[in-house]
Amino acid sequence: MTIDLLLTGLAILALLLVSGFFSGSETALTAVSRARMHRLEKDGNKKASQVNRLINAQERLIGTILLGNNLVNILASALTTSLFMSLFGAAGVVYATIIMTALVVVFSEVLPKTYALKNPDKVALKVAGLFLPLVVLFGPISSTVEKIVKSILDRFVPTQEKTTDAHEELRGAIDLHHKEGTVVKHDRDMLGGILDLKALDMEDVMIHRTKMLTFNIDETIEKLMDEAMKSPFTRLPLWRDEPENIIGILHVKDLVRAYTKAKGDISKIDIASMTIDPWFVPETTSLKDQLAAFLRKKKHFALVVDEYGEVQGLVTLEDILEEIVGDILDEHDNEDTGIRPQADGTINVDGPVPIRDLNRQFDWNLPEVDAITIAGLVIHNAQTIPEPGQRFTYRNFMFEVLRRKRNPIPALRITPPKK
Repeated sequence: MTIDLLLTGLAILALLLVSGFFSGSETALTAVSRARMHRLEKDGNKKASQVNRLINAQERLIGTILLGNNLVNILASALTTSLFMSLFGAAGVVYATIIMTALVVVFSEVLPKTYALKNPDKVALKVAGLFLPLVVLFGPISSTVEKIVKSILDRFVPTQEKTTDAHEELRGAIDLHHKEGTVVKHDRDMLGGILDLKALDMEDVMIHRTKMLTFNIDETIEKLMDEAMKSPFTRLPLWRDEPENIIGILHVKDLVRAYTKAKGDISKIDIASMTIDPWFVPETTSLKDQLAAFLRKKKHFALVVDEYGEVQGLVTLEDILEEIVGDILDEHDNEDTGIRPQADGTINVDGPVPIRDLNRQFDWNLPEVDAITIAGLVIHNAQTIPEPGQRFTYRNFMFEVLRRKRNPIPALRITPPKK
């Protein structure tokens, strides 16, 4: 009798271990990083390949785990009840229920699942080889259960299409890793900038036509040369008759070559022969598409037009890259970004500063739909052109107009909400 009790106890212990194996494996195989397993498989890791096979047959995998786990738990409970009834009689049922509940919860559920949750990739790689034959063994039963469940759900629960957005999943993962401290802010902003290219269009990054530096092609060659040499840019839009009528683009490098070839005799330089045709792109073009077009055409400069063909601004390859890596400055650039934090916690901002730049620099969440610049946001929400000194609150931010030049608002002070 003693040997039978000992064997029964050992069988219960073994079943609890098997139950813990199923529980931990379930957590690991559902929490495992699919991206990391995909990379390991490409590197030739056979265990990662096994994990991916299990993940791709997820419904059958879950069915196998639940079936195996329930079998061992029920069998362990039955043996425990039999053991305690032989020791304590009818009261053994109560003892068996209490003890088995405690053992299953602690050692077969919480402990293995917690460990697997902390080490999902490590556990998944270890158990994948054991689970593949189990999935094959329990395959027919799992398939039958799967069909029954599917028929019930199809009858009583409306089927919903999968709406998972891979970009949003990536963005969520990046934000989560940043929150946990494994991804620094600069890297998060760069990765987020790549994901944002599809959602942004030309209007979000272009240099507005009021700020474009253009040149009259009919000016004297002396004046054109002088203005070109003073310009901080290498590509110069040329117009004729009126500034909006851009007829060509002049590259300063071509001008320097022509000057060298003419041996300093600027009367021999023909500006018109050096210009290239302007490239016009719709303002609704996404930054992702425009970046691809820049690379495909091997160009760095385009003029942005509206639906009527009117020039609204210009965009360069650098403008798009700055949406990813941040401001790219060289020895000729002015480092003043128009954002000047103050000692009292307020921030003085130039009106033309893009809302997106403020959101990225300070981790704010000001809306970028109704306006592009911070001055535009103020005007949109005030529904009027505010006067200097006027204040208003929006989303717990305090905006104060510092200066006004006719209709534009050149300077504001922002008081962010207290954290």
